[in-house]
Amino acid sequence: MGNPIQIINAKTCFIASDSTWIEGKAIEQLKKTATLTGMHRVVGMPDLHPGRGYPIGAAFLTKGKVYPALVGNDIGCGMSLYQTDIQLAKLNLDKLEKRLNGLDAPLDEGWHTDIQQGKQDKDIHTSTYDQSLGTIGGGNHFAEFQKVEAIVDEAACASLGIQKKQLLFLAHSGSRGLGQQILARHIRAHNHDGLDIDSEDFQDYIAEHDEAVRWAELNRALIAARFLKAVKAKATCVLDVNHNLVSPIQLDGESCWLHRKGATPADEGYVVIPGSRGDFTYLVQPIPDEETLFSLAHGAGRKWIRSDCMDKLKGKYQQNDLYRTKLGSRVICKNKALLYEEAPEAYKSCDSVIDDLCQAGLIRIVAKLRPVLTYKTQGGCHE
Repeated sequence: MGNPIQIINAKTCFIASDSTWIEGKAIEQLKKTATLTGMHRVVGMPDLHPGRGYPIGAAFLTKGKVYPALVGNDIGCGMSLYQTDIQLAKLNLDKLEKRLNGLDAPLDEGWHTDIQQGKQDKDIHTSTYDQSLGTIGGGNHFAEFQKVEAIVDEAACASLGIQKKQLLFLAHSGSRGLGQQILARHIRAHNHDGLDIDSEDFQDYIAEHDEAVRWAELNRALIAARFLKAVKAKATCVLDVNHNLVSPIQLDGESCWLHRKGATPADEGYVVIPGSRGDFTYLVQPIPDEETLFSLAHGAGRKWIRSDCMDKLKGKYQQNDLYRTKLGSRVICKNKALLYEEAPEAYKSCDSVIDDLCQAGLIRIVAKLRPVLTYKTQGGCHE
């Protein structure tokens, strides 16, 4: 097979083999974004799909400007992987499922010390959205217990502390209402225009953005602590990686800004790339590459828009059918619409995405992880 990096023009490319479906609207959004003032380069990942005006699953490199709308409303969204002490040999899924109740509500007073200590450690000053700390949020966010399906790189797994006979825990969430409020304020003041990096508005946005990233990291840590407490387990964080953010970067001796919207960094060590709730997750070692803006896919990527899912699937599945997957895993989700919107069929194959990244020479597979139990919130839907 040839290299799946497809060149659109001097500024724009995307990573996808002929077998990986990319919606035409996503390609059009990618090309349109490349025309923004100050845009230097745009790269779409194999999980590329349309967003609200801008594509999801892409990285954008600018000079002299930063575009908050490219980062989106869920600043700091990312993935945290934990190695738990839950022994597979003693796993009782019925008991595990029963213990995962009431995890959408705000953390109670018993978590006050953990929240305040976490905010102090992360240099977080905002308190307006503290009631959302420790909650997943809607849309594609989830918490999932997983088991190791296969280890490809024994040495890498050993260095990360991965134990084949114990469950892993994966949290996918971001800055919740805090990121939404930051973007909304920017849109009211500047529409979708970029910010000149020598302006006060830019300084204000970056300060808020950076705090939202730290808030999202704390949120994932509290989600993990909350879930593990509920199932009476302990765990160690293996990795925590953000995939919605903008960061300064030096390229070709020039100062630039790298926006990632649903794009996992390839220059920060090991990462996870999950599929849908009925698909495998891959733990991989990135091979950083400037041509693809040191970025990778952040998941399988949507195949269907949310509004189409119910009509496409209600004739095939009853609601109760969607609480189990073809891989034998379980799903906890009390929101009927979300249950259909996040069905495995609504997403691309994670194998296809991983194959494209391997063919492009961008990753080495470390381990393949199988979902055991996926928890979806009862909340609203946003990327």
